[in-house]
Amino acid sequence: MNRKFDVVIVGGAATGSSLAYFLSASPSFQGSILVIEKDASYQKCATALSAASIRHQFSTPENIQLSQFGTDFLRRIGQALEVDGDQPDVGFQEKGYLFLATPGGEMIMRENNKLQRSLGADIELKSPSELQATWPWLNVSDLALGSYGVRGEGWLDAYGMMRAFRRKALSQGVTYLEDEVVALNKTRSTVTGVTLKSGETIECGTLVNAAGTAAARLSAQVGVVLPQESRKRCVFYFTCPEKLPDCPMVIDPSGAYFHPEGEGFIGGIQPPPEQDPECFDYDVQHTLFDEILWPVLAERVPAFEALRCEHAWAGHYDYNTFDQNVILGYHPDVENMVYANGFSGHGMQQSPAVGRGLAELIEFGQYRSLDLSRMGWERVLNNQPIVEQNIW
Repeated sequence: MNRKFDVVIVGGAATGSSLAYFLSASPSFQGSILVIEKDASYQKCATALSAASIRHQFSTPENIQLSQFGTDFLRRIGQALEVDGDQPDVGFQEKGYLFLATPGGEMIMRENNKLQRSLGADIELKSPSELQATWPWLNVSDLALGSYGVRGEGWLDAYGMMRAFRRKALSQGVTYLEDEVVALNKTRSTVTGVTLKSGETIECGTLVNAAGTAAARLSAQVGVVLPQESRKRCVFYFTCPEKLPDCPMVIDPSGAYFHPEGEGFIGGIQPPPEQDPECFDYDVQHTLFDEILWPVLAERVPAFEALRCEHAWAGHYDYNTFDQNVILGYHPDVENMVYANGFSGHGMQQSPAVGRGLAELIEFGQYRSLDLSRMGWERVLNNQPIVEQNIW
């Protein structure tokens, strides 16, 4: 006899486990939940290999609000995800993002700030002289403005957060299975179950596609083209002889970023388009650091001329090729399949709010806490992209 679950979640990393937690925590939800994760060690998942940070500095209301809930959740994660008296500590470093703008980006930064502040985000604009006074190690000669997150932004142990979601979900009766979905079984417009690599078939009431970079292949099995590709992103850990007091997460106008990590820093930059094809390998692009990132860092922070790259790693974004924003909810052609895909690097920070939102959508048929309907399939099908303005 085949096993059957009311909700089957394909992908048990940050988003899948967040959803499993919120859904199983709902007093009114009495259904069974299965999470299928092909690698229970999570060593290659995007969350574990990311820069593990959270920010409120977006130009889209939903993205701002998603991260605001994420910050609130991180502040109380110990209590929320406590199991048998053990409270997880994900080391949330609430030290802010600092976005930098040249004259060409000043107006957009000011417009974004108005929206951010209207939604309660604590973001301050700083002139070049104020930037220099606050962070004297920063080269501001070409800058027109800076945008600094006073509260609510920073970085954390993303792997620890993901494992804490999983552990709490398990304690609430969620079943986890280490296996891989190789086929979706469908009758007309309904997914009836999944076939696993082990040969087992599992029936489902609702199927959730939280499969990360494998999500497009999964979606194709029900005839839905998901505009998503796997894009490699490299993170470099480097040290510097000179200390940078009160260093936040700095975002250069070029898109290069860095923040303190241990005794050094981590940083990265998006490859040029011609060097950014879809790929699934984990080979580090060392020339990206030598030829592009290091010169940018040394120009922005003169002390970084003497930096030393100690090691590096590569991970992958589930990159939404349509508008680089997450696609959430049901597709009109498949009545019981829920999507949570195309985060494009924002999955970790958005996972608490997305988990809560999808739990509401599955149980009640609608979003209740935060309306995320604009992030659904309708914008894709109607060719109406949500565009983040000058935000990396």
